[in-house]
Amino acid sequence: MRKRFRRLPPGFLVLLLLSLGLAAQNLRASASAASAPPGCAPWCPRNSVCVSATTCRCHPGFSSWSGEIITSPVDSCDDIDECGPPLAVSCGTFADCQNVDGSYYCSCSPGYGLVSGATTFRNESENTCQDVDECSSGWHPCHSSTVCVNTVGSYRGRCHRGWTPLPGLRDNQNTTVCEEVSFPIWTPPPGIQSQHLSHFFERIRDLHRRFQSASAQDTFKDLMHEVDDLLETPGDLETLPRSEQHCVAANLLFGLEDVLRGLSKALSNGSLTFNSPAGTELTLEVLEQGDRSISLSQNQAKMLLNWETVQGSADSGPSVVGLVSTPGMGKLLAEVPLVLDPEKREVVWETHKDLLQEVTHVLLSDVITAFLSNRDTQNLSSPVTFIFNHSVTPRPRKKVLCIFWEHSGNGSGHWATTGCTMVGTRDTSTTCRCTHLSSFAVLMAHYNLQEEDPMLDVITHVGQSLSLLCLLLGALTFLLCRAIQNTSTSLHLQLSLCLFLAHLLFLTAMDRTEIQVLCAVIAGALHYLYLASFTWMLLAGLHLFLTARNLTVVSYSSVSRFMKKLMFPVGYGVPAVIVAVSAASRPRLYGTPTRCWLNTDKGFIWAFLGPVCTIFSINLAFFLMTFWIVKNKLSSLNSDVSTLKNTRRLTFKATAQLFILGCTWCLGILQVGPAARVMAYLFTIINSLQGVFIFLVHCLLSQQSALPLHVQQQYRKWFKGVTKTKAESEKYKLSSRAVSDASKHSVEN
Repeated sequence: MRKRFRRLPPGFLVLLLLSLGLAAQNLRASASAASAPPGCAPWCPRNSVCVSATTCRCHPGFSSWSGEIITSPVDSCDDIDECGPPLAVSCGTFADCQNVDGSYYCSCSPGYGLVSGATTFRNESENTCQDVDECSSGWHPCHSSTVCVNTVGSYRGRCHRGWTPLPGLRDNQNTTVCEEVSFPIWTPPPGIQSQHLSHFFERIRDLHRRFQSASAQDTFKDLMHEVDDLLETPGDLETLPRSEQHCVAANLLFGLEDVLRGLSKALSNGSLTFNSPAGTELTLEVLEQGDRSISLSQNQAKMLLNWETVQGSADSGPSVVGLVSTPGMGKLLAEVPLVLDPEKREVVWETHKDLLQEVTHVLLSDVITAFLSNRDTQNLSSPVTFIFNHSVTPRPRKKVLCIFWEHSGNGSGHWATTGCTMVGTRDTSTTCRCTHLSSFAVLMAHYNLQEEDPMLDVITHVGQSLSLLCLLLGALTFLLCRAIQNTSTSLHLQLSLCLFLAHLLFLTAMDRTEIQVLCAVIAGALHYLYLASFTWMLLAGLHLFLTARNLTVVSYSSVSRFMKKLMFPVGYGVPAVIVAVSAASRPRLYGTPTRCWLNTDKGFIWAFLGPVCTIFSINLAFFLMTFWIVKNKLSSLNSDVSTLKNTRRLTFKATAQLFILGCTWCLGILQVGPAARVMAYLFTIINSLQGVFIFLVHCLLSQQSALPLHVQQQYRKWFKGVTKTKAESEKYKLSSRAVSDASKHSVEN
């Protein structure tokens, strides 16, 4: 028969447990009451002492939630954490606070110890913690292949000179283990059949076998001698195809850098230099930790960088920075491809997109290789500055580029510009700044344009030189001949001055592209002067039109007053506003790599062509209306023939001047297609002789007109004055000499 159990009522188990807990508490209270002195509270908790029958006090180092005095049997005394926040005690520097039950103590931080040799103390006033030299005390576990270096509060193991950390380990660590430095492996480029190159690598392998870290400096010199001999007498390397020569050069650049970096670990602190008669140079410096700038100088190059760049993310300790110059490397790097970064490529194409055929380049400087003990040099914390010396001076259409050697996967490589910028260039030196390290050089890119006609250059220089002389004579004529001075001559005086300055600047400074800022200023000045010339031409056309409208008026005073108020603000103010707006919106588009003129990028050239085309169109309208007015007056008027003749003469002169200026620039725009060569000759001839035409038309055009007669009379007057002054000067000299002779004769008597 199955036994049946009664089921307990709900909550009965909880009541049972509570009853047992109260019973246990009563037992403890009874025990405390039995042991407590008479008159004390029998319920005082642990870590407390009885004060009276109703109160207890916590021991030092303990506290209750109600404070130091306890009046409730349910209260307890808990440990006070003197070391936790808020900090109740201070142990001082290089020390730590340690909390214990009901108390605390201070101890020196790891790597420090008390002067007395004790291990604990109570407060800051007893603190005498100082660094413990683990290396001298022998308490360090550094490996026998390292040198123990004591640091403040710790220590580290550093490899001996001539030793290097095992693969996977780092130097200057507590766990560093080192091995002796070995000669890095340098293998020849695969697939290259060259007896001269084979002999070179046989000598490199011999250096590898004989290498000892104690004689590392001798190995450096022997290595550089071998490289110098190979580059000085390349032998059958010069007969290899260009692609194989480039592979050999890439192998030499990369292998030499790797070997020098590896061998430098065996050098002691200091500098090492090597110079060969052929020009190969090595400058190497081993540095301890510091914060100074570092400079390595050679005959043809200089490198500037700071300590953070040298050290990188490596630990403190000796670091190596080196610079190798190999002028003979250029023989193997002929016709190496040049890869421009997108920004430079766009600038070159936009500047010469109409005329550019190809870009060739030639090395201006020696090829240098920069290396550090820190291998992470692809994105340096601060850029490195290189100063290259070169004997060739860049000329127009030749742009200087700072380049570096970029390795490719096939064992070769190419020149590239990414990450390197040219800071400035002079006749014999160029400064570059790069954000990575590799092999570097300065390259001169020559923009091969369509074949130039030297005759055009001759016509330009001869014609503009003659034009400058005529413009100067014309300006002096308009300025000094008072008999001919009026509003028309004032307009032509300003036009002559603007054209004179524009042509002079064009002739002497158009090709000064070496300094970018100066070239931009020259381009802005040319922009302003040519715009001012066209603006004064517009005012001349306006003056002619207003004069034609007032043919029936004997006096031109109203026209003169109007033009005097208008011409200077418009003639010089409007071009200034156009140039100011252009310079403020696109300042970098003033100047190109080949000419100090406006860049065609983003349509910036229309800052000049737009106003010029507008002025030419308005002038054309003025002249058409002027001819119509003159035609009507000639058909309806028979009186005042002299006035009409003067008007016709003015119209002819202005038309000729409009043709000279406006047609010149139209021909310049029309230099496209089969007729480009003819248009180029017409443009050059007419534009270079503008000053001559202006002087002939407005000063010496006709013997029948009053204006040239006044000018001729004035020239005769000037010439007679100069002749008279010269004669009087000669007469004065003769008189002075005669008086002197007479005085001498009287003295002798």
